[in-house]
Amino acid sequence: MSTPGEARDDSPPSAASLYLTLGPVALTAAVYVSIFLVLRKSHRRYYAPRTYLGSLRESERSPSLPNGLFNWIGPFWKISDYHPLQHQSLDAYLFLRFLKIITVICFVGCCITWPVLFPINATGQGIQTELNILSYANVNPDTQYNRYYAHVFIAWIFYGFVMYMIVRESIYYVNLRQAFLLSPLYSNRISSRTVLFVSVPDYYLDAGRLRKVFGESVKHVWIAGQTKELDDLVKERDKVAMKLEKAEVKLIKLANGNRLKAIKKGAVDAEESEVAPVDAESGSLSARWVPPKKRPSHRLGPLGLVGKKVDTISWCRTELERLIPAVDKAQVAYRAGDFKKINSVFVEFTNQSDAESAYQVLAHHQALQMSPKYIGVTPGEVVWSALNVSWWQRVVRRFAVIAFISVMIIFWAVPVGVVGAISNISSLANSVFFLNWLLLIPDVVLGFIQGLLPAVLMSVLMSLVPIVMRICAKLSGEPSLSRVELFTQNAYFAFQVIQVFLVATLTSAASSVGAQIAQNPTAITTILAENLPHSATFYISYFIVQGFGIASSVISQVVGFIIFNLVYRFLAGTPRAMYTKWANLSAISWGSVLPVYTNIAVISITYAGIAPLMLGFATIGLSLFYLAWRYNIFFVTDTAVDTRGLIYPRALQQLFAGIYIAELCMIGLLGASVAIGPLVLMIIFLVFTALLHITINSAIDPLLYNLPRNLAEEEASRSRLGSVESGEKDVLHAEHANGASPGNNGKKMGLFAKFFKPWEYADYETLRKLVPTGAVDVNQMYTEQVERDAYYPPSVTSATPLLWIPEDPMGISKQEIRDTEKVIPITDEGCTLTSKNKLNWDTETVRPPVWEEKIYY
Repeated sequence: MSTPGEARDDSPPSAASLYLTLGPVALTAAVYVSIFLVLRKSHRRYYAPRTYLGSLRESERSPSLPNGLFNWIGPFWKISDYHPLQHQSLDAYLFLRFLKIITVICFVGCCITWPVLFPINATGQGIQTELNILSYANVNPDTQYNRYYAHVFIAWIFYGFVMYMIVRESIYYVNLRQAFLLSPLYSNRISSRTVLFVSVPDYYLDAGRLRKVFGESVKHVWIAGQTKELDDLVKERDKVAMKLEKAEVKLIKLANGNRLKAIKKGAVDAEESEVAPVDAESGSLSARWVPPKKRPSHRLGPLGLVGKKVDTISWCRTELERLIPAVDKAQVAYRAGDFKKINSVFVEFTNQSDAESAYQVLAHHQALQMSPKYIGVTPGEVVWSALNVSWWQRVVRRFAVIAFISVMIIFWAVPVGVVGAISNISSLANSVFFLNWLLLIPDVVLGFIQGLLPAVLMSVLMSLVPIVMRICAKLSGEPSLSRVELFTQNAYFAFQVIQVFLVATLTSAASSVGAQIAQNPTAITTILAENLPHSATFYISYFIVQGFGIASSVISQVVGFIIFNLVYRFLAGTPRAMYTKWANLSAISWGSVLPVYTNIAVISITYAGIAPLMLGFATIGLSLFYLAWRYNIFFVTDTAVDTRGLIYPRALQQLFAGIYIAELCMIGLLGASVAIGPLVLMIIFLVFTALLHITINSAIDPLLYNLPRNLAEEEASRSRLGSVESGEKDVLHAEHANGASPGNNGKKMGLFAKFFKPWEYADYETLRKLVPTGAVDVNQMYTEQVERDAYYPPSVTSATPLLWIPEDPMGISKQEIRDTEKVIPITDEGCTLTSKNKLNWDTETVRPPVWEEKIYY
């Protein structure tokens, strides 16, 4: 009779771990979804802000949904997938499209692999049981090696389909990118007409010389300069201004609170308390309700804990009398050219075509001079500290960052390896003597530890990494936030693949087979072939946690909802703080969000031929993620950093990592199973994959970053003729009503033709109809001041802030405005105090005084 430990070892954990993982995760998901359905009805600001928020233009808003528990689902599903293109950004649309594409890849993978590989594996005369009989490991290499041909040819078909999808979507993206960036709405933007040159030689830090180099089409030249002293002055000015604003609000609320208490006690009449003389002496109105010792005050020492105690309002006014003129003087000096130049220049051209020409040509004869260069960088996303990095510092920093990330990957392998080992804790307990006590744990608890715990730990562990990646990107000299996100996307994807996938896979497999290899070293190939597919157990649990648990939390946003309400109601103590929290939408960080789903796709692709059951769980999980993010992008989130869609082709290219890893794993497993014929076929397909990858890159890469002159000229001709397309309605009609496109001379295209000929059904002429029109006047997008100041450092263009305080019935706010506006602008419009002494402002109809119109740079 076997011991419990031996019995547990004989039965693989796959089925038990699956059930024990699915149960609590499904329950958690049900709770999250229920919370979402209930809160969505009554908290429109958090769950549907894009439908009404005043900080958004009408063209950026989404249609409202019914307010019931379930009646919103139908209208939500009917909203076009192109909605983010019209109302948000290219990145938002392509993010959703990527989720849909990898879901389709996994679903088609199920259709390709399951009908063939399930019966092949299940009848493979191996020794596996439960869910493991559906994996590659259940094929007996001694008697059933010819079955490996089925694995090879199915792998050919599936990986060929994945590569076709990558090529197809790359062509689609290129056409869509060209249609958008060449449209009047984008081509007339300053960022589309401005090229950033870094590592510019001192000789060319001169507007006249740059105009000679690039010709008469140069419109503006901004030479970057040192602004440290000005930055410090502006920072100090704004800090003191906000301190004054908080003190004014505190004083008014304190006085009003004391007034309300006096009225409640009957010590004063309500109408009498509201009488305020127009020419009252400074501070006299507040003094009636607030004693001098109770007025807002602070100490001048470190952290405000020690030093001389001063009246905050009086001190701030005095400081601002000094700081505001100093800032204005420094800003005027910078505009006059009185600054130390640094080796970066923004050059604006009169039109996009000339800017693209300057971007694509070689600007300087020496290596690494006036290079790299960037186009499409908006002023708000410039990393100004990176502009001062010289060419040699950029090279050194890049190598240093790569070295640091490599060391970080090695360091992170330790905790990630531990997590991977936990997924096979029962095997370790049998092999390592000091872990034998784990065999005494009940099967249910051990199944929970092996199934749910590793997946949860992995998610928590990886959440810390993107923060470090972004810091590394800025230190390496990336000059814009969009470049920082793209750097993070690459680095975090590599981190995800190595840590979440490869390290955990190898550790999980090694922990299972280590003792077996030690006992029988000559059978190493057979043991590896049988046990490597077992690590799929961990990822099935991982997909369940991600698909059900994380996807439901994405749409419910319970933690974010609680934080939002706590901050808004209890920590936002000024009208400005309340408005800022209310009006600013949460933004998606593409560099840290997208690699998670790319890695799920890579894992699914890798295991398609080894453990095809995983594709089913990946399909379900990714579908749930798609639905959750579809709702969030349509109704909740905003785009803070715009990469102009470059996140999409990068994510598509990263799918090749899954194909390469899968092919290498198949080659290794076939070699371990000594299946020579299938092994040779798989090696041939690996060579074919590499050649195709190289060909795709050489053909498509130039189109990802450059715009063609012929299409630019066509667009210019249309503009001269006044031709304007109507937008989303036209493209839906063109694609879905008659199936025709200009690219195929009006001939109706069937479903398969659309799928296999994207260069015809989704050509430039068709996709340009997707470009939104009418949102802004493309011929008058900027005022003269906005265009003049576009690429000055923020501290140069930073205006003196307008203070915003609440209006009160005692007239204290009016008196404070009279005394403070001599130093700094201040207003009490749009905010009042309630009968409970709470701040109250109109959240829907009236724009507050601190509102600033969004500028499309």
